[in-house]
Amino acid sequence: MVKKAIMFYVLIALGLQGYAQEFSTRMFHKGWLVTEDQDTVRGEVKYDLETNAVQIVKPGGKVSSFSSKKILYFEIYDNLLKTYRQFYSIPYQVESNYKIPILFEVLYEGKTSLLVREKIIMTTDPYSQAYFNGPSATSEKLSFTYYFVDTQGNMQMYNGKKNHLFEILDENSNQVKKYVKDNKLKTDEMRDIVRITAFYNSL
Repeated sequence: MVKKAIMFYVLIALGLQGYAQEFSTRMFHKGWLVTEDQDTVRGEVKYDLETNAVQIVKPGGKVSSFSSKKILYFEIYDNLLKTYRQFYSIPYQVESNYKIPILFEVLYEGKTSLLVREKIIMTTDPYSQAYFNGPSATSEKLSFTYYFVDTQGNMQMYNGKKNHLFEILDENSNQVKKYVKDNKLKTDEMRDIVRITAFYNSL
């Protein structure tokens, strides 16, 4: 009983200090990329959307780094998620008259495409301090920002709210609303946003 109690408090202490999780962005994955010069480079790929950079370890061990300005496209087989993932470097307007290429992952490609960018954020459990009278427990999680792109290349950031989604998917919006309601879809969850986008493209 004493050993169990000690282990319990050790785990709590570790939780209060925060804990490390596995994230795809921190791992190398088999993949390939296409440079701005149309060269194809294969190897073990590690990406970072926050810094818009990609590292690749080529066969033989040589490591090369590329910024989003030097890449057109890259693809990986995600070792953590066990699936293929595709990324493009796309000019994005960061100021009124200024665009820079940044990295986006493609979730759905069609007349209206769905892209996403991810970042790791720290979250705090507000109940931990109340229960244990100490610092709040913190942990890391992925945060996603979604973007819709039409066939003319116009890109719009989605704020995650239902009304904004219906504004973006304005054609046949009544059918989209009915689809979301009938299927009890959540407009802030990736899987459901992909389903909604696919349905919208089918109309």
